[in-house]
Amino acid sequence: MRSQAEKASTFRALHERTGAFIIPNPWDVGTARMLAASGFEALATTSLGIANGLGRADSKVTRDEVIANCRAIAEATDLPVNVDLENGFAHAAEEAAVSIRLAAEAGAVGGSIEDATGDPKDRIYDFDLAVARVRAAAEVAHSLPVPFLLTARAENLLHGRNDMADTIRRLQAYQEAGADVLYAPGLRNLAEVRQMVEAVKRPFNVVTGWLDPDITAADLAAAGAKRISVGGALSRLVLAAFATAARAMKEQGSFAWMREMAAAGDLRQMFGAGKPE
Repeated sequence: MRSQAEKASTFRALHERTGAFIIPNPWDVGTARMLAASGFEALATTSLGIANGLGRADSKVTRDEVIANCRAIAEATDLPVNVDLENGFAHAAEEAAVSIRLAAEAGAVGGSIEDATGDPKDRIYDFDLAVARVRAAAEVAHSLPVPFLLTARAENLLHGRNDMADTIRRLQAYQEAGADVLYAPGLRNLAEVRQMVEAVKRPFNVVTGWLDPDITAADLAAAGAKRISVGGALSRLVLAAFATAARAMKEQGSFAWMREMAAAGDLRQMFGAGKPE
């Protein structure tokens, strides 16, 4: 199995090479191994996927649950893992930054911290506090024995603040505060992707959930994106197929959905191929 340092070096190289790469989001060991066997080069955890697996209607997860999931996925394959740390599970800058250290200790070589508060009455952190949180996270990330790639997320567009100027201002400030990768979930088209990419000087992550599904990885690469993730979309896809099969059984007594299921031998091969040596 590759060391954490080797994974970190691989992960950084992915961000430095020409073009974009897809970093899909597994939510457990099985899906991580399937994605590894499919030939992806890195993985990213998804807090929504974890919550879906736990049956949480409010999509909330704890830091302990996220770190445990990170550890399981990081140990499942030889691929670098980036962990979704939400807002660091704390408001204070220093306490939120603790999540970076915990993720690294769990085997991750990268992770994201966002400026959404989790409070429906005040959804986005004040600008100065948001920057301080990224600065504290970067200080921890860059002081670790194994380099940790920090992604800073500007969450305006997901929380009703459709202010592109403020989103760019935040990303630029997070860049100056030490973030290695920048991310503004909620972009809706290629023009918005280009606008963000042109405004910053760090690799830019695009999540596909709000984009037209016909937009391809090549399109995003041409727009300047470096990293392409899908968030909880794969989890939601699996749950949609599960719900469709459940309705067919209950309402029609039908098992026709079994024609679409993965062959047991194919699963054994993917799970075996995705294991670290």
